[in-house]
Amino acid sequence: MVISNEWKDYEILDMSDGEKLERWGNIILIRPDPQIIWKEKTFPKLWKKANAHYHRSSKGGGKWEFYSKVPESWQIKYKNLTFNLKPMGFKHTGLFPEQAYNWDFMIKKIKESKRKIRVLNLFAYTGGATCACLSAGASVCHVDSSKGMTAWAKENVESSGLKNSEVRFIIDDVIKFVQREIRRGNKYDAIVMDPPSYGRGAKGEIWSIEDNLYELVELCMKLLSDDPLFFLINSYTTGLSPNILANLFKMFMKNDGKISCGEIGLPMTNSDLILPCGIFGRWEK
Repeated sequence: MVISNEWKDYEILDMSDGEKLERWGNIILIRPDPQIIWKEKTFPKLWKKANAHYHRSSKGGGKWEFYSKVPESWQIKYKNLTFNLKPMGFKHTGLFPEQAYNWDFMIKKIKESKRKIRVLNLFAYTGGATCACLSAGASVCHVDSSKGMTAWAKENVESSGLKNSEVRFIIDDVIKFVQREIRRGNKYDAIVMDPPSYGRGAKGEIWSIEDNLYELVELCMKLLSDDPLFFLINSYTTGLSPNILANLFKMFMKNDGKISCGEIGLPMTNSDLILPCGIFGRWEK
């Protein structure tokens, strides 16, 4: 397991009974997490400081309960990046802080390459990876089927001082976009994707990671340049082993390079507990 442990504006304060107590800047939230199966609170007094609590509904979904005034939007920083957060109706804030490990990896690889890198970011959400790659000097093609998430990503790019960077925002079904890029003959030096377990494209196209990930990776191979830098897949799909992602790269990446995979976790402050937050697989030059 790799750990995202260089945050200053985010931390897990405690974990208990299917919930995590998190600090996002000066806002403290309680949100559900099924990985937290133990019942005992380590720091019970800290839970009284929460500003808001997301409650799951037995019928699906859920809602926020606000204990004090929480802004509609606020910002936190990770190193030189600035992200806009919002308490969303399905428990999220618009940012997955464990991804900082992947951001650091991408920034390091791009800077060390000493050349202009073209990055394709698929299922790009609110643009954490897009901001990271732009900050390292890369150009980015940001693809997501959600108009709202893409608008949010533009906000994050601007807040991070990157609005003059070379970035294209595309609202489209990922597979259809990749197929068109192949026909156009476009190439990318790096590809990063964060595919959902299940989803719908911009025009209602159905995505299933079990049924479609192999096809997508196979298509993406045709978009890699002659001198690729990295290919990274992140996943939150329950039950999917990191080794499955590594196996895909073993099948497709025939040239020299390093393949790695594993879990990504977040540490709990003043504790040796680690919260698993997903898996990754990657090929790198």
